[in-house]
Amino acid sequence: MMNRRHFLIAGAGAAAVPAFGQFYGNSMASPPKVTEAAIAGKPIKINYYAPSMRGRKIMGYLVPYKEVWCTGANFCTTITSEKAGLEIGPMKLAAGAYAIWTLPDEKEWQLIINRNTHAFHLDYDESADIGRTKMDLRTLSEPVEQMRIEVRPEGGNKGRVAILWERTEASFVFTLV
Repeated sequence: MMNRRHFLIAGAGAAAVPAFGQFYGNSMASPPKVTEAAIAGKPIKINYYAPSMRGRKIMGYLVPYKEVWCTGANFCTTITSEKAGLEIGPMKLAAGAYAIWTLPDEKEWQLIINRNTHAFHLDYDESADIGRTKMDLRTLSEPVEQMRIEVRPEGGNKGRVAILWERTEASFVFTLV
């Protein structure tokens, strides 16, 4: 009886290890990433989960057009500016953290800034939106296998957040205020 119990416990543990591995460690399908940059001496931080192409068609398929996307995987992407407020398009944001959602389309993307920074990727709540603005869109010459987000200084108190995946770069300019 004791051997059977040990066998069952060991079997359950062995089955749990691969399942656990998809959320932690190197085998995570969409690992957590952090991008940081100083703009005008103030830190800007983006937290996101980075999915990979893995042979799949992304834009218009895995990331459907005309549907709100969490801009990554797992939990919503966030932008944090603790030392200064941000102006993004028509939105004026106090210092703090905000969720980034996007509304992709073949020719135009909309940036959505949302108050709920802890939303799971399927739990978009439009009632928490602060605002929307058009994003800049360009086609990349080489595919980007794993989605990445960059924070780029644009001079003075301006910066740009760029989302790159597959052959698409969608970006927006922000100003520290």
